[in-house]
Amino acid sequence: MTPGPGRRLIPAYLVTGGRTRPAGPALDRLAVLVRTGTNLPADTGSEQRRLCELLEPGALTVVECAAHLDLPVSATVFLATDLAAAGHLHTRPPIPSAGEIDRSLVERLLVGLRSLH
Repeated sequence: MTPGPGRRLIPAYLVTGGRTRPAGPALDRLAVLVRTGTNLPADTGSEQRRLCELLEPGALTVVECAAHLDLPVSATVFLATDLAAAGHLHTRPPIPSAGEIDRSLVERLLVGLRSLH
């Protein structure tokens, strides 16, 4: 059977080396990945190389990397975790969403600012 358009020639589970858990603490799917600039060893896998090349211009989240690499997020977590453990990537937790603004605080601030005139 020949793969159709967009189908991978290598199954995604081979990217993880058959492991069911990452080597280090699992990353959040919205964790931000940044390339460190260290040289990759000669035996680095092609998918790991692709991930590092993808991060050359700047930072991306795990989900964005998965989309660009056409890999499941779980497989991309494995790649990123391994590269981070080897010192080739920096990881940062996702930026928390802003909380709701307390309207009474804003109103008191406006009253205070108006009283300065």
